[in-house]
Amino acid sequence: MADQNTAVPGHADSPAPEASLPEAHGKASLTTLVVGAVGVVFGDIGTSPLYAFKESVAAAAAGGPVTRDIILGTLSLILWALVLVVTCKYVFVLLRADNKGEGGTLTLVALAQRTARHKRGVVLLLGIVGAGLFYGDAVLTPAISVLSAVEGLNLVTPALEPYVVPLTLAILTALFLAQSRGTGKVAALFGPIMLVWFATLAVTGALHILDDVSVLLAINPLHGIMFFVDHPSVSLAVLGAVALAVTGAEAVYADLGHFGAKPIRRAWLYLVFPALTINYFGQGALVLAHPEAAESPLFRLVPEWALLPMIGLATLATIIASQAVITGAFSLTRQAIQLGLLPRMEIRFTSEAHQGQIYLPKVNMLLLFGVIVLVLIFGSSSNLSHAYGVSVFGAMSVDAILAIIVIWRGWRWGLGLALATMLPFLAIDLVFFGANLLKLFTGGYVPVLLASALITLMWTWVKGTNILFEKTRKIDVPFLELVKMLEKSPPHQVKGTAVFLTSDPDTAPAALLHNLKHNKVLHEKNVILTVNSVDVPRIDDEDRVQIEHVGDSFWRIQVSYGYMETPNIPRGLAILRKQGFKFDIMSTSFFLSRRSIRPATQSGMPLWQDKLFISLAKSASDATDFFQIPTGRVVEVGTQVTV
Repeated sequence: MADQNTAVPGHADSPAPEASLPEAHGKASLTTLVVGAVGVVFGDIGTSPLYAFKESVAAAAAGGPVTRDIILGTLSLILWALVLVVTCKYVFVLLRADNKGEGGTLTLVALAQRTARHKRGVVLLLGIVGAGLFYGDAVLTPAISVLSAVEGLNLVTPALEPYVVPLTLAILTALFLAQSRGTGKVAALFGPIMLVWFATLAVTGALHILDDVSVLLAINPLHGIMFFVDHPSVSLAVLGAVALAVTGAEAVYADLGHFGAKPIRRAWLYLVFPALTINYFGQGALVLAHPEAAESPLFRLVPEWALLPMIGLATLATIIASQAVITGAFSLTRQAIQLGLLPRMEIRFTSEAHQGQIYLPKVNMLLLFGVIVLVLIFGSSSNLSHAYGVSVFGAMSVDAILAIIVIWRGWRWGLGLALATMLPFLAIDLVFFGANLLKLFTGGYVPVLLASALITLMWTWVKGTNILFEKTRKIDVPFLELVKMLEKSPPHQVKGTAVFLTSDPDTAPAALLHNLKHNKVLHEKNVILTVNSVDVPRIDDEDRVQIEHVGDSFWRIQVSYGYMETPNIPRGLAILRKQGFKFDIMSTSFFLSRRSIRPATQSGMPLWQDKLFISLAKSASDATDFFQIPTGRVVEVGTQVTV
């Protein structure tokens, strides 16, 4: 593993250069972007009607007969959860908290860190918790979504029940194995398919509202409030199931950079929200008129002849929802790597036209393994619903806390106004989170354990990286002192350019010292190169490179990348030609330090954490590949260090 001298992200203390707005959604028409948002942003929340109302009614039935008041109370809770959590919190508030057009939990971390300079560690820890919880959601969503759609086959004939789990596993395996081929061609179909899905939800729901028009009384929030008063024994269990209706809300903010705020708002307000509301009310009216339909209310909305097409459409919709979560996990991982929360991983680009279309083999295989295990262990969407919700609302709570910091310090609204804006939403998130904790021992432990493991990994990586950085800084030679020594007693000079990668431009890179010690030569041009990750999504090329001439044959160069970008060192150095620095890749050698890390007797971490950090460091992808340096131009120098 190339050592921390090969540019550890997260040590950029200088002000971040201004970055341009993403151009991904600058040229497309508003209609195209709205359709795209329908297909990607709302896939998860759009498939919630498959199980949210069904599980809510099932939770209520545990306390006795399902009455009209219970149905109206449940529908009221679902409706106002959609209004308050999705519409008010995410669509109208958090979509304003963009970082050069990008959104998501780690974007909030970047925005909060700019203003909370003395509490950066706390902000970073919140980001780690939010990211860890997101991965829990990324494993659960494909499992519960596809399984709930395929379970519709049970309504066709009970004889198909034994094939539900194998068919689900086959679909999910095919979906994950297809990731390496890229999603560009398939993504073009996402929007139209989801348009058909939401139209179907709206039409089938509207037709059945006529079964019992009194269901519209659930619009009154008093029905939801009275539900808690009249049914205290099951109210929290039902609330935990109602939470399923708003899972996927965080995608509204996370996918901001792909489509922009206006298309996402319009897609939600004019199509997705009305379609979901109509469908939930249609399910409610159907169950009021035909209580036996509560076992599978969504599929009972269609006539028997349309059941198979509905199952097919639902399966496509759940695949799309799963795809959106998978690509979200890829994007979040790349951001986490750039922000220094995870070690380097192999990142493959699956599109020449769109740099956002990426594939991470390790993440994909881990997600596939987790999804298969969940389907095999739980076996049904009803069982899986007990595991769903804890990670979602934990992540939403983190978003709300970070948003308070951003609104208070970043937007300068003042602490009082920031709290008045976000505390009601945080309270709702925490209530849902608490309700889902009731499911902790029946399945909720799964995302908690997964998130805890990931949080431990990320925090260990951050802590170990900082310890290693400080240790090496104490023993390294100051760079300017070395330059003066070499000017007084110059070694033999050879032609060409040598580039030494380091995370600390103030100390001499270990590879440079070893080259002088063993080869006793110096190139005519020597570049001390630092790669910085800054808290903006992307950086313009004119702001990417900073160069400083130090001595006769030395230059210090900083190349900066946003957290949504993947570093490309040769392309970054080529920009220097405009500044008069001649760079020719064929006459350049890149020197990297390959460190062998050993646990120290006295470390800043427990021994188990030292060993975990060392294993993470060994698993990191090669610096040559990560920074996209031609392998034929690389010289690696080995050293040993303790942490």
